[in-house]
Amino acid sequence: MLRQFLVGGTVSLVNITIHALVMTIVVRVAQAASLNKKSHPSLFLIAVMIPTVSVLMITHTIEVIVWALAYWVVGAAPPGASLVYFAFVSYATLGYGDIVPVKAWLLLGPITAMNGFLLLGWSTAVIFEVLQKALARSRNTSND
Repeated sequence: MLRQFLVGGTVSLVNITIHALVMTIVVRVAQAASLNKKSHPSLFLIAVMIPTVSVLMITHTIEVIVWALAYWVVGAAPPGASLVYFAFVSYATLGYGDIVPVKAWLLLGPITAMNGFLLLGWSTAVIFEVLQKALARSRNTSND
């Protein structure tokens, strides 16, 4: 059991690090973009939100691939199972149950789900923050 927590914790920390780096960049780019005067606030909002959400989706996909690689390294999934599919289902907390970890690695599924749930929530909070800042900036621009 300790081995499962060590592997799951390590992969979670790797993903948290990836997420923190990307979040820092996303927030700083959004802040820098909002400093300039905007002549079309609605277009500005679209121009900020589409890249923000797209970058976060790519980041989550990378984090899922990190989990899939971990499953492969430790042999956590049954032979022939799609590791990326299993990682996505676990990370997104869907839990279809059509693929389950091998008995020695049963805890990796729930650890993956916990990591995914937290990182998806973190992304939601950042999306909301970027949206709020962009809306505030567009309101200030239209009042100028």
